[in-house]
Amino acid sequence: MNLVDKITKSQIRTDLPEFRVGDTVKVGYKIKEGNKERVQDFEGIVMAIQNRGIGRTFIVRKLSQGVGTERTFPMNSPKIAYIEVIRKGKVRQAKLGYIRNLVSQPKIKERRNKASKEEK
Repeated sequence: MNLVDKITKSQIRTDLPEFRVGDTVKVGYKIKEGNKERVQDFEGIVMAIQNRGIGRTFIVRKLSQGVGTERTFPMNSPKIAYIEVIRKGKVRQAKLGYIRNLVSQPKIKERRNKASKEEK
């Protein structure tokens, strides 16, 4: 293993939950104001995930007061305090660019666990 791979492996975060495109997540992002630091929540639907090793990012879109807001978060950033999966969505596309043109929040079906299907 070369030096770049060793450094990259030490930088990748393993404490974050698994989520997919279409899931509703709440991201706690650390913001520094002067000499104080606080955590600001950003809750919305995951539109896209770019998988590029340590440069992995995901885009979250929320609708607040009729205005759509998108934010791109680097997955391995130390500024991310937490990621909480609120709802698991079931979509059939890898990138949800079409929700930019919608007037309201999209109605996304909820994804069920495989264990709940086996119990029935």
